[in-house]
Amino acid sequence: MDPEVQGILTAAQKQWPHIHISDSLVMADSAVKMAKAGCQFITVLGVDFMSENVCAILDQAGFSEVGVYRMSNKQIGCSLADAAATPTYMEYLAAASKSTSLHVIYINTKLETKAYAHELVPTITCTSSNVVQTILQAFAQVPDLSIFYGPDSYMGANIKDLFQQMTKMTDEEITAIHPKHSQDSIRSLLPRLHYFQDGTCIVHHLFGHEVVEKIKEMYCDAFLTAHLEVPGEMFSLAMEAKRRGMGVVGSTQNILDFIKDRIQEALDRNIDDHLQFILGTESGMVTSIVARVRSLLEPAKSSSQRAKVTVEIVFPVSSDSISTTTSSLSSGLNSVKVGDIILPVVPGIASGEGCSIHGGCASCPYMKMNSLSSLLKVSHHLPDEENILSAYKAERFKLQTPNGKSVADVGCEPILHMRNFQRSSLIRFFFVPNTVEVQCDKLEK
Repeated sequence: MDPEVQGILTAAQKQWPHIHISDSLVMADSAVKMAKAGCQFITVLGVDFMSENVCAILDQAGFSEVGVYRMSNKQIGCSLADAAATPTYMEYLAAASKSTSLHVIYINTKLETKAYAHELVPTITCTSSNVVQTILQAFAQVPDLSIFYGPDSYMGANIKDLFQQMTKMTDEEITAIHPKHSQDSIRSLLPRLHYFQDGTCIVHHLFGHEVVEKIKEMYCDAFLTAHLEVPGEMFSLAMEAKRRGMGVVGSTQNILDFIKDRIQEALDRNIDDHLQFILGTESGMVTSIVARVRSLLEPAKSSSQRAKVTVEIVFPVSSDSISTTTSSLSSGLNSVKVGDIILPVVPGIASGEGCSIHGGCASCPYMKMNSLSSLLKVSHHLPDEENILSAYKAERFKLQTPNGKSVADVGCEPILHMRNFQRSSLIRFFFVPNTVEVQCDKLEK
């Protein structure tokens, strides 16, 4: 999210109970809590699939009367979610429907995609925090199971690479990750793990070869953090740093916890230190990092007996995220004359990305559509008695699946399956010919 929006909401959170900042999954849970507390309207700052999830989960929990509003009168898309909402993705799943298979789909996808996929192949959602455990548990429970992961191609490739690295670990080390697995079981599951080849996040795509080389050259002594969605070279570099105790690979929460723990260790040593962290994910995360860092460092500043610890967050810049200057140095918009010197004018950031107060060096242009002015407009006009906000309202799903069921109901099932897994650490299966069905508890009102 835009740093200005996050900063204001973080400050307002201290005085207003119905503000919640989290990942896309917990947003829906928070919406239910807000509805239970009496909120009649809920504004969702995110991309459209997040609004869809909030609407559907509210309906499942019995709060269909609660209005849900987006932050733009235009579509707020997502390159990753769009990649799964295609015939190509359903063709990818067609192979899964011919064998005993489970479809593990990233939570960052449209509800409609989840619904259509679930009718084709038994489907469970995952987050970057639980995807590895979800896959390992499913393989442990069902003999000869095939798993089809999607839509994030980089995350799929990184998971497969992680499992390949596990084949070189001892059985004891593997058991510490999952008690039902060993070298032999990991080797046997690799041919049955498939991932979609054509789905990427436009932001994490920027962390490719050029950025990796820049990190190796300029930041070899820094702590390295990387989201599971980054390309393979960045993933491998971060994994190598992790083995040295200098890095982390995982979800945004994993990254935040890693930074917090390293700072706390430095404070406990009570020695002057400067900590440098490479942030290998969307730049908007810096707001939550800064808030956490300040909460740790500010108490230490008040003590004259404490050492001075400083923290630096580094965004490695990809040239793909910045528009280039023209080769022409002619007068006009392309250059400016200062005395006898002609300087090229940098035209700004490309497609809403690049280094700026509104984005940083790896910024999602869709997320930045959630502006403070939009939030104020929506808030000021609620309740919308004059129908000014009709284009901002997140509509409930009225579509039906090919089997004639509600898209909202079927699309919620993979999410509820994941929640059951998170509670019980068990994916519940029962078999019918050539398929695996997944069972879970319904969301309680």
